[in-house]
Amino acid sequence: MNGNKHRLAVIYDGDCPFCSRYVRFARLRDSFDIELVDARARPDVVAELRSLGHDLDTGMVVRLEGKTYHGADAMWLLSTLSSKVGLWNRVLAAMFRNRRLAGILYPVLRAGRNLTLRLLGRKPLH
Repeated sequence: MNGNKHRLAVIYDGDCPFCSRYVRFARLRDSFDIELVDARARPDVVAELRSLGHDLDTGMVVRLEGKTYHGADAMWLLSTLSSKVGLWNRVLAAMFRNRRLAGILYPVLRAGRNLTLRLLGRKPLH
């Protein structure tokens, strides 16, 4: 922890336009020291997460206080930590604050992400 702030790391695919926009627009509460990690620029982080069983091609990763959250769980956590300021954050909160609904919606969003990356000619992270 840095001062009174909790350290929060969001590891995402920087080539994914949805992931990049999400991490840019998510308004996390001021009580976090946030590190945004573009997985494309950090193959060491991708390898480490893969060794722990987390595939960044199937979901972003969030680390908070020694715990790692992947995919729908990561989105759920971020939605609980985000402020409710702005339409974008309110919509995402409504979608992902319910863990069961997050588990249903996340695979649909992931499929859209994968299709978009293929159409843009971008390769998977692995």
